[in-house]
Amino acid sequence: MRIFIYLVGFGLSVIGGVTTIAYLNLLTMERGWLGYFRFISTRIECYFFPIGILLMWLSLSFSSQEE
Repeated sequence: MRIFIYLVGFGLSVIGGVTTIAYLNLLTMERGWLGYFRFISTRIECYFFPIGILLMWLSLSFSSQEE
């Protein structure tokens, strides 16, 4: 079960990271970094990156109850 949660988290973090990097193409001199962060905060697919990192961290940090 932990491996499944880890793989789902990895997939979500890859999707979110690639999307966030792809949106860097929208960064222009007129918008700046603040405009970029405002834009990606409205996109749901950019939230996949922190959710995926959190799932991977949870699957690795909590040990299994079976012994």
